[in-house]
Amino acid sequence: MSTHILPEAFTQPQPCSQPPEEVQLEARGESVDVIDLAADGFNPVMSAQDLASWRKGVPMDERVADYQRRLAAADRLILIFPVWWELIPASTKGFIDKVYAKDILYTSGEGRFGMRTRLPGTEVVAITTMGTPVAAYKYLFGKPLVKALSVGLCWKTGMKRFRWIPFSGVDRLTLEQRQKMLAEVRI
Repeated sequence: MSTHILPEAFTQPQPCSQPPEEVQLEARGESVDVIDLAADGFNPVMSAQDLASWRKGVPMDERVADYQRRLAAADRLILIFPVWWELIPASTKGFIDKVYAKDILYTSGEGRFGMRTRLPGTEVVAITTMGTPVAAYKYLFGKPLVKALSVGLCWKTGMKRFRWIPFSGVDRLTLEQRQKMLAEVRI
């Protein structure tokens, strides 16, 4: 089993040296493929040229094509990111926009809403951190990122498995407390 991890969540202050999810999965004998958008210099902005490529169903550049090949080979996509202003950060959103592209990882003109995934068995797991209490995020704000990912990305295109693992109050935790919290994550 291959797994993708986007390690963006605990970048300030110092992150853990290796995401516990990666350690867990490797310990279970699963293959882990880490994509580090920051280290790769990934640009999340969709330029006019990028949009033209997207509309034609061709990769925008070699890096995006590489991400698409790697995602197509995966059984699970694990997105790890902080929640800023109740939403997905630009780098993660740009990754989804550019990589999960029509006529490459999903087809247009078929399925629900005219879209059908080419990754029907892929599980999407979103591990998020936020200052907002989880109950407030769910009931007051209506969990917008969960709706965007579970309904707007997965359900709409036919991906059947989505999980959200939220952590709140992380802005008030020490590095040791964050490491302990991460160590308790079960994928």
